[in-house]
Amino acid sequence: MSEKNGCCTSGDCCGESAVIESVKNYYGKQLHSTNDLQSGSCCTERPPAEVRAILPLIAEEIKGRFYGCGSPLPPLLRGMTVLDLGCGTGRDVYIASKLVGETGQVIGVDMTKEQIEIAMKYQEEQRERFGFDRSNVILKQGYIEDLKSLGIEDKSIDVVISNCVINLSPNKEQVFREIYRVLKPGGELYFSDVFADRRIPEDLVNDPVLRAECISGAMYVEDFRRLMSAVGWADFRYTTIREFALNNENMKRKIGFTTFT
Repeated sequence: MSEKNGCCTSGDCCGESAVIESVKNYYGKQLHSTNDLQSGSCCTERPPAEVRAILPLIAEEIKGRFYGCGSPLPPLLRGMTVLDLGCGTGRDVYIASKLVGETGQVIGVDMTKEQIEIAMKYQEEQRERFGFDRSNVILKQGYIEDLKSLGIEDKSIDVVISNCVINLSPNKEQVFREIYRVLKPGGELYFSDVFADRRIPEDLVNDPVLRAECISGAMYVEDFRRLMSAVGWADFRYTTIREFALNNENMKRKIGFTTFT
């Protein structure tokens, strides 16, 4: 695993629903490309060679609306079933599609209609670019806190990936419980995300821009450790940790007392 919503589908969790709707609006209506981001949280360093080799095959619109903060894609995926949580326009979905090959399968889940529609638009084109006889990608609009409602069964997934998304969820414990449920025995979770060196005050957690920019929803690293243990994860490891600077003076004034990695 790399480094550093209960469920609100029925609308009965008022606070959580408000967070979800705000994030959906930000990524569906306000952001139109990576250049629209206001902070330095959603940026990636040089990806592994296996990923770099596939990137030229990915449609430009997909890459232009990529909001990840890392590259949580293990290279040895051939024949596996991979689940991407918060897949957005599908960049990592389609990279994983190439890595698993025609004998594998990739499922992408995202709650934002505008994002998942772009991923769906390119499904056949990406199949052709990869030279596959049939698409090995399934795309679902829904919530990462409620994978069961999307038909994702217990112990059905080899590898779960997620790229700078879990911090956005108002119910991270439920996300990790769902991941634990769907993974096969011996299955693995790889995710990139933003973490904080302290608990963030509630008024800043609820700031809609700080939240949507993957900043104020960041987990305190010690709370993350405790949560993983409570859910049942016996072991987790950071493969890469890097500190990032807030590239926005207003954000620095609000939350600059926190170190993010």
